[in-house]
Amino acid sequence: MNHELLASITEAPGAPGHEKPVRDLVMNVLEPHVDEIYTDRMGNLIARKKGTGPRVMMAAHLDEISLITTKVDKEGFIRFSTLGGFDAETLVTQRVVIHGKETLRGVIGSKPIHIQSDSEKKEKSKLENLYIDTGILDHEKVKELVPDGTPVTREKNLVQMGDCVTSKSLDNRVSVYILAEALMQAGSTNCDLYAVFTVQEEVGVRGARVASNAIQPEIGIALDITLANDLPGVSDHQKCTTLGEGIGIKVMDKSIICTPSLVQHLEKLAEDNSIPVQREVLTAGGTDTSAMQYLMGIGSHVTSISCPTRYVHSMVETCAVKDIEAGIRLTRTCIEQIGNYSFE
Repeated sequence: MNHELLASITEAPGAPGHEKPVRDLVMNVLEPHVDEIYTDRMGNLIARKKGTGPRVMMAAHLDEISLITTKVDKEGFIRFSTLGGFDAETLVTQRVVIHGKETLRGVIGSKPIHIQSDSEKKEKSKLENLYIDTGILDHEKVKELVPDGTPVTREKNLVQMGDCVTSKSLDNRVSVYILAEALMQAGSTNCDLYAVFTVQEEVGVRGARVASNAIQPEIGIALDITLANDLPGVSDHQKCTTLGEGIGIKVMDKSIICTPSLVQHLEKLAEDNSIPVQREVLTAGGTDTSAMQYLMGIGSHVTSISCPTRYVHSMVETCAVKDIEAGIRLTRTCIEQIGNYSFE
């Protein structure tokens, strides 16, 4: 695994609707390895490998759950809303980067425990009670540098932890990395492949809808993370996937029931190439997969290659290195051989 490349992709900012920094990074990495690469008006990055066979779209979303400023108060503290799903508990005391007229660092603060009432100590943190402190004591300067509607991303480096890597935004930068590596490693393809690095997935699979409508894929494969709830206090039937047991192949989530024959085809490709996989049955959430099947009325055959991840939508999302490597191998195999899939 190329730790340096994964780190750079993970750490690059890319709030929903503001994905340009991470998009530019991926474009520069991939340009020598594909036949065509371009950005559509929505902001999706589309890398094409030409070949004969079915039209295939692979989609990995670039955006990360982020914040957006709503107001700088008279004391210079920044109030914010969310872009994507957050548990407020994961934000308290964390560092952030504010992408205003100048790039500023900040910390998310809340009322200190020393002056909290007994009832406040028992309550979970609420987003409306949190704020960003830039450390700038000139309140008017903060207002000048941070217009309302400024995107804010979280700051956390990727580090190795035992057999795993951990960072913010492995959802979905680990899948961006998997798809990029697979494209660079793949030889010829027996399909007409459109690898789409989509935008605004975290706020409603918006980019994938636009790209799907333009490409009209016959086969759609999303690459995203999935829950690895293999944790203390979690029942076996709630675990979904287990870290280190292989890359996930999606059967369903709350937004999609995947095409059974395509699920089985990916499982056979994995078996033939000794790639460890596990079935993903997720009873909540959704990904770009649905956009490629029915949201635009295309009706393509779909599934998803899903990387098991602990602590999803937090600052310490965690993936097993060998699952990531299995994901690269399966994605590369799909690029090279998915044209053999039978639609019957």
